[in-house]
Amino acid sequence: MSARILVVDDTPQNVKLLHDLLVAKGYSVATAATGEEGLAKLETESPDLVLLDVMMPGLSGYDVCRRIRENPRTALLPVVLVTALDPHAERVRGIEAGADDFLSKPINQPELLARVKSLLRIKRLQDERLGRLKGFFSPALAEAIVAGDGERLLATHRREVTVVFLDLRGFTAFAERAAPGEVMELLHAYHEAMGRLVLAHGGTLERFAGDAIMVFFNDPVPIERPTHEAVAMALEMRRAFEPIREDWQARGHALALGAGIARGSATLGAIGFEGRWDYAAIGTVTNLAARLCAEAAGGEILVDRHVAAEIGDSAELQQAGPLTLKGFSQPVPVFRVQGKEGEG
Repeated sequence: MSARILVVDDTPQNVKLLHDLLVAKGYSVATAATGEEGLAKLETESPDLVLLDVMMPGLSGYDVCRRIRENPRTALLPVVLVTALDPHAERVRGIEAGADDFLSKPINQPELLARVKSLLRIKRLQDERLGRLKGFFSPALAEAIVAGDGERLLATHRREVTVVFLDLRGFTAFAERAAPGEVMELLHAYHEAMGRLVLAHGGTLERFAGDAIMVFFNDPVPIERPTHEAVAMALEMRRAFEPIREDWQARGHALALGAGIARGSATLGAIGFEGRWDYAAIGTVTNLAARLCAEAAGGEILVDRHVAAEIGDSAELQQAGPLTLKGFSQPVPVFRVQGKEGEG
């Protein structure tokens, strides 16, 4: 697929010149006549690079460039500012606005094509790195790391999070009886279905460990209503696991999904050693979520009192405790989530 370039310029002859030049070189080109139109086309066209005139009515090229950099979804997009003004006076302003490169009018066509090719090559390498990171981190965290903000986000800190633990009832017996290929087949289907929902709800996947999954919400990138997202995710996971359960039941294996959810303060940050780092949440809240998951029967979602209080009337709750849990000196109030929170 050819690279997509957005040309934003209020002068029709400039637009035609750039359009024809880039199309002749095999690029796909979209155009906009104002800064406002250019920002709108960022959403609809998803370009790989923007050529942006400096002087336009309404939003200037500098204003548009700043908006591009402020939006997390476009912060890494290559931007080339083009101007007929004094390049020495305008170049600093362009760099301060976040431009990657700067060209003077009249445009030197070979220079333009060389700069476009170079910036697209850098973007391709960046996209490849981002794709690899998304295999380990949530998209929001991966994008922050590529943008250079990873060190701050991954530094050790304390934050209120909601933690979800899930695992499969009957998996140990299944793994002992099933062929190795069947074990991997189940895990692939299970991880794929659950992983999609983690990403859809903005969770951070800490790890897959066999049939066990740990997810936390509100870190490293804070989100709105993390506890509601956690419960909604767990309910969707329960529903998404049903066809997997039925498939394996037809093959003679009894499997079911159990989940535990807890909310509280945790220590978060990168753990590991050079060459192999993980991002982890550590604290009582993670232990509680794990204990609740261990107590959950097949199809059950158990939550602590903090989760129950926060989701309120948005979910159907039933008392399931207090329960005596390993590692907790006092019985713990526990609630069972029956439904709602978008379950339909």
